[in-house]
Amino acid sequence: MIKILAFAGSTREESFNKKLLKTAVYGARDAGAEVTVIDLKDYHLPIFDEDFELKNGLPRNAQELKTFFISHHGLMMALPEYNSSMSGVFKNVIDWVSRSENGEPPLHCFVGKVAGLMSASPGYLGGMRGLIHTRSMLENLNVLVMPEQVSISNAHEAFDEFGNLINEVQKKSIEKLGANIVDLALRYKGYRRD
Repeated sequence: MIKILAFAGSTREESFNKKLLKTAVYGARDAGAEVTVIDLKDYHLPIFDEDFELKNGLPRNAQELKTFFISHHGLMMALPEYNSSMSGVFKNVIDWVSRSENGEPPLHCFVGKVAGLMSASPGYLGGMRGLIHTRSMLENLNVLVMPEQVSISNAHEAFDEFGNLINEVQKKSIEKLGANIVDLALRYKGYRRD
């Protein structure tokens, strides 16, 4: 079974991207994947600092996150846009889990992984500028990033009181994105879902 790790790049309780992720998770599970949803708020990390790492080693939360990355075939990420780029909390997670330990090859937790990207933002572009930077970074880390991505603009008006997307076209698009991540992971591993 394909295993997908899903998370939002925001720690805010009422994050639009956490709400968006919920719809994509439904699509991936409906496509047959086992999806593990985590909240980065549960994994506090210091700002990445090689001196800290040299003195203390990899923080426990970074080790746990890295284990999640290694044990899943794909990553499903709903990412906010902060100042036209990715969020600091997301970048910090990537910096920490990328560290090699105990003779691991470089970027061990990223090699062979696929990823799907989505974003929701109150702005007109829906967080798309942040996804451009994220895509570039992940591809440089040897992650196969799915070509399609979905950005939801005017996110402050896009969800109902239960955190569900109001627009049915957007909802189907995000569900399809979740399913397509599973398909990409299967194909990358040499299997097909017919």
